[in-house]
Amino acid sequence: MKYSRLTKEQFDEMHQEFINFLATQSITAKEWEAIKSENPEAAEQELDVFSDLIWQGVLQKIKYLENISPQQMFLFHIEDNQIRVIVIKIEKPQVDITTKEGYHWLKSNLFDESVKLFNGKKPYSDDKLMDRFNLIQQGAIITKGELFQFFDQLLKSSI
Repeated sequence: MKYSRLTKEQFDEMHQEFINFLATQSITAKEWEAIKSENPEAAEQELDVFSDLIWQGVLQKIKYLENISPQQMFLFHIEDNQIRVIVIKIEKPQVDITTKEGYHWLKSNLFDESVKLFNGKKPYSDDKLMDRFNLIQQGAIITKGELFQFFDQLLKSSI
């Protein structure tokens, strides 16, 4: 397996897609039940292959990722040839930007000396999709990019 196995909840949500996946391999529901009971290793392999196919499809479509902790915000724009990143670091331990109050403080104090904004880019390794997957494994979530776009405009207008 290249990525990671989907969780039970994810498999439950993708029940119909999994049925379609089995059907492409000419495996009926009855045959699937037999495989699970008679050859659990083969069943595990099918689950792994399906998981990798789902991950691959998701990873190919990602445009933005965010990883936000109490004092840092990593905003990623997934481009064709590189990953752009904006990092916001808060140097006030009492401010937690994962809370409504902390985020409001950040918006009101963007130019405070305790708020550091960084902008950068990183070329992909030989495996673009694994680079994206690794960001997710480190805690990033897929978003529509509103925060990235907001801070990108802010950085562009302050140059």
